[in-house]
Amino acid sequence: MDKFKEIRPIVLGLAIKNNKLLVSEGYDKVKQQTFYRCLGGGIEFLEKSSDALKREFLEEINVNIIVKNFLGVSENIFTYNGKNAHELVFYYSIDLPDEDYKDEYSVIDDHGKCTAMWVDIDEFKNKNKILYPESVFKYI
Repeated sequence: MDKFKEIRPIVLGLAIKNNKLLVSEGYDKVKQQTFYRCLGGGIEFLEKSSDALKREFLEEINVNIIVKNFLGVSENIFTYNGKNAHELVFYYSIDLPDEDYKDEYSVIDDHGKCTAMWVDIDEFKNKNKILYPESVFKYI
């Protein structure tokens, strides 16, 4: 699947602890903008969204998450690095086992390596930091 030519189903996990949200940091070279996004990824054909979420967390940060509640679905049409993209985003609330809690995680995904960290939700609500997709604000 070419994620810049087709509608891509993805799933994101909202891990919240002490008013902090677990997010990975990204950078759009064209916009010259640092942004944050909850962890997750693509849903494969014949894969349940909750199973995809568990798989993505295991692949990206090597953690077996606890999927709690399905929060909703939204449509996200956006531009990243100058390319148009279109996603259907499934959201779940999740927990990380206490023994797997870290202040930062090294994330390995399709874009290479990046860092995931806990960021105070007020940083996003106050617009001090950018959180994508914007529809996530309905659930935090």
